[in-house]
Amino acid sequence: MKPNPADEARRWFEQAQDDIAAAVHMTNGGFHNHTCFLAQQAVEKALKAFLLSRGAWDVRGHSVADLCSEAAKVHQPFAALVDIVAPLDKFYIPTRYPNGLPGGTPSKAFDRGDAERALETARRAMSFIAEQLPIRD
Repeated sequence: MKPNPADEARRWFEQAQDDIAAAVHMTNGGFHNHTCFLAQQAVEKALKAFLLSRGAWDVRGHSVADLCSEAAKVHQPFAALVDIVAPLDKFYIPTRYPNGLPGGTPSKAFDRGDAERALETARRAMSFIAEQLPIRD
């Protein structure tokens, strides 16, 4: 038996919110590469929450630009969000793996400015997505 779409969407969106909260702590601790990754993860999960709320069950992929484009097929206002969230995709691999960079390590490649921009983008996207979700507390 498949779970209720609203319940599953709520679970995914709650985890997205938790990722944002963790990202703030990472920023305050100086772990900027982790902040950037968690910002990307939060938006990915929030977009999956939206798609799940609309009855999708096999929501795969990690690109927030691609997931947002899928969401736009279901609800056209997401089209305006694609270009806003697309820069978060560059934080999926290079923030975690040294071989995702030409040299150095992720812990030294990302700075506070990167983290703050990623968080701002994620918060903006999450606010938009929350307004589109049919789930209420």
